[in-house]
Amino acid sequence: MSTQGCLAANDWICGEYLRSRSQELIDATVQHVWITAVSVVIGLLVAFPLALLARSRPTFAGPVLGLTTLLYTIPSLAMFSLLLPLFGLSAGLVITGLVLYSLTILVRNIIAGLESVPEEAREAARGMGYGPGRLLWEVELPLALPALMAGLRIATVSTVALTTVGSIVGRGGLGNLIEDALPSFFKAQVLTASVLCVLLAVVADLLLLGVQRLLTPWTRIRPARTSRRKAAPTGPAGAVKAVG
Repeated sequence: MSTQGCLAANDWICGEYLRSRSQELIDATVQHVWITAVSVVIGLLVAFPLALLARSRPTFAGPVLGLTTLLYTIPSLAMFSLLLPLFGLSAGLVITGLVLYSLTILVRNIIAGLESVPEEAREAARGMGYGPGRLLWEVELPLALPALMAGLRIATVSTVALTTVGSIVGRGGLGNLIEDALPSFFKAQVLTASVLCVLLAVVADLLLLGVQRLLTPWTRIRPARTSRRKAAPTGPAGAVKAVG
């Protein structure tokens, strides 16, 4: 069957669709990436101070975690309806909803990462005269990066998927193509947009994993099997201990 015939036959895989709708696919993908990236960055900027507040003031931990969890349970249609009077049918409506959904993942992982920092590393840093700010940025955050990046990866993949819901207001990236194809069940468009969405999630996850490996080189160091003495700690904690 010719490639032109695959459109008439409504096949799942159709090369003619990819050629004739290439610009439409590119535009939808660019919009999808833009909305996802902006939502995750803003979500991280909001989640970080919330996590610090919850950790420094235990009385706020319950309300912060409870509120972010509650926001995550709100159905997307209800969330967009609540935000509609504020943002109208705009990309800001979708981005705000996605930011609110990302908070429960990001806040919890930031708190978990900070709590996993060994107390002896903190004590060694304080003994060297580190103040709260320097302790946070030079000791705690580097050691918390694996948990923080794990949360960021989960939030990013989740946001890639949730961005498609923005199609209900015409700002869903690849979700717009899926929604447009459903009434006539245009198979090639549904499959192509779905595959591209999955590929975006995979690529984003791999990129963040690469960034994590670059920022935490000490996690790749393996102690020698035949070593007769305990290896010195590596990473920021080891540097603090060594200087101390």
